[in-house]
Amino acid sequence: MDILVLGAGAWGTALAISAGERHRVTLWARDAAQAAAIAAAGENRKYLPGFRLPAGVHVEAGPASGLSALAARHHLVIVASPMAGLRELLTHLAACGRPVAWLCKGFETPTGLLGHEIRAEVAPGLAGGALSGPSFAQEVARGQPSALVAASESPEVRDALVAAFHGPSMRIYANDDLAGVEVGGAVKNVLAIATGLCDGLALGLNARAALITRGLAEMTRLAIALGGRAETSMGLSGLGDLVLTATGDLSRNRRVGLLLAEGRTLQQAVDSLGHVAEGVYCARTVVERATRLGIEMPIASAAVALLDGRLKPAEAVAALMGRGPAAESS
Repeated sequence: MDILVLGAGAWGTALAISAGERHRVTLWARDAAQAAAIAAAGENRKYLPGFRLPAGVHVEAGPASGLSALAARHHLVIVASPMAGLRELLTHLAACGRPVAWLCKGFETPTGLLGHEIRAEVAPGLAGGALSGPSFAQEVARGQPSALVAASESPEVRDALVAAFHGPSMRIYANDDLAGVEVGGAVKNVLAIATGLCDGLALGLNARAALITRGLAEMTRLAIALGGRAETSMGLSGLGDLVLTATGDLSRNRRVGLLLAEGRTLQQAVDSLGHVAEGVYCARTVVERATRLGIEMPIASAAVALLDGRLKPAEAVAALMGRGPAAESS
């Protein structure tokens, strides 16, 4: 199987390594110098140092305008860009005639659209979907056990993702609830910032458990409002990804919350990461989309107020704890 991975960040490189043990993979970078450095070193020293590329992985670069022709020479295309780059790449892939799946998790800023909604605008004829779930790039590259969700309305996309990535160290579960999977991937990043804040302030394990559980309720309400199913939020792309991102030490979004709790400014926190923390960029968009739908998301709203500097860490906690009583089902 020939697989094209667009984007040589940590996650795109990790999946290229995973698939490259059994398939032919082209890892594409927009920056020719970056591609040359990866090819020369045999590893991505900038974003995923210490992990050798298998022989099945070929690295190349080129303009985005040539991606349709490049994609046509592969059986499956994986878009491994941040959310901000998805629209452009899907536009270039609109006529490629191949199944396409994106890895980014979030709502586009400032439109508030999910990945499948962007696809509907710029590439309505494209068979597309998302590959999502609880996964740190380092563990996937190391071959440690992982499980992901191949989400698409198209059986062609789901089957291609299973054929590409299901193997001894990775299980791929198919799901046709693309909206529900994408909401889980987006909202968990925002909730992980809040959980990092909770842990950074040493509020305790009781508080962490409460925050994750009530955050899951917020995620589920938004997923249903956007056409998703409640059971998807209880699966790998919802609860699973939320638990990993909110508690795992490799989580960049959790790290932002921890740094804010230490008194760092948001800019200082982001600058220290060296990678994109999607929750920072889509938090406000998540809340704005929920507000337009009449969905209440108090934890996500507190995270936005914290990121905007309208609340200090202790004030954000006080705002949440000061809310009136409510039924658990609300």
